[in-house]
Amino acid sequence: MAEAQSADPGLYAFQPYRNRPRIVWPGGKTVAVWVAPNLEYYEIDPPANPHRKSWAKPHPDVVGYAHRDHSNRVSHWRMAEVMSRHGFPGSVSLSVALCQHHPEVVEDGARRGWEFFSHGIYNTRYAYGMDEAQERAIIEDSIETVQAATGQRIRGWLAPALTHTPRTLDLIAEYGLDYTCDLYHDDQVGDVKVTRGRLASIPYSLEVNDHYGFFVYNMSPRDYADTLIRQYERLASEGAASGTVMCIPLHAYLIGQPHRIAAFERVLEHIAGDGRAWIARAGEIIDAWRGQQAGDGA
Repeated sequence: MAEAQSADPGLYAFQPYRNRPRIVWPGGKTVAVWVAPNLEYYEIDPPANPHRKSWAKPHPDVVGYAHRDHSNRVSHWRMAEVMSRHGFPGSVSLSVALCQHHPEVVEDGARRGWEFFSHGIYNTRYAYGMDEAQERAIIEDSIETVQAATGQRIRGWLAPALTHTPRTLDLIAEYGLDYTCDLYHDDQVGDVKVTRGRLASIPYSLEVNDHYGFFVYNMSPRDYADTLIRQYERLASEGAASGTVMCIPLHAYLIGQPHRIAAFERVLEHIAGDGRAWIARAGEIIDAWRGQQAGDGA
């Protein structure tokens, strides 16, 4: 028993899926759908982190850098136009340095009414090995830079390259952020245990992330689109009992390629036309959920 207890990091309470307070989404919708474009900046030759290499090839990795740079030159615009055409705002996982390197991309998202949260400064700078002062500096930089670039104060966090320290969740809650995307443990919003303030976990997804779909599972565009539709259909059905959340995490240099974008557009058409989806931004989902919690004016 003692071993089982010590192995649990205690990040959140255990709640069986079918024994929870009911969640109701606006308009009686059964599933909240949010799209999370990762607008990122990768350094071609970043400082070495002793815990993890930035590129599989020896630096500088021109191929890896240039492949990802397609996002900011071409495929962001292709992806964003399809999303806007079907009424899907983005909730952007932002490499904050993009505000300086390619402000046009950030400005385009802001004009479309997209929400921004931090994905660290660069996606080639990892949290592994950081001390508390370094981690605080990244959080503060994220808040200040996004505020200056977009007028928004960030409300959420997705750790750069999904790298963390044991203090990350406590720190972002201390700075007043509302949600983390770094826990992949549920299909509904839930509370995270933090030392100060409060923090919610919003469902993000590795399973239907386009990076995993194309790089890990080797899906064709058609297979990936079918996977997203199956994910949506199941969550919309189960959400009739208690509202679920579907996240579609994207990387424009993948989903915005000419041979993939039509399959993705088919998914958006399906979801928008179904009638059960509340198409929302991440912060709106957190606010609707918080409003139903005891002590939050429910």
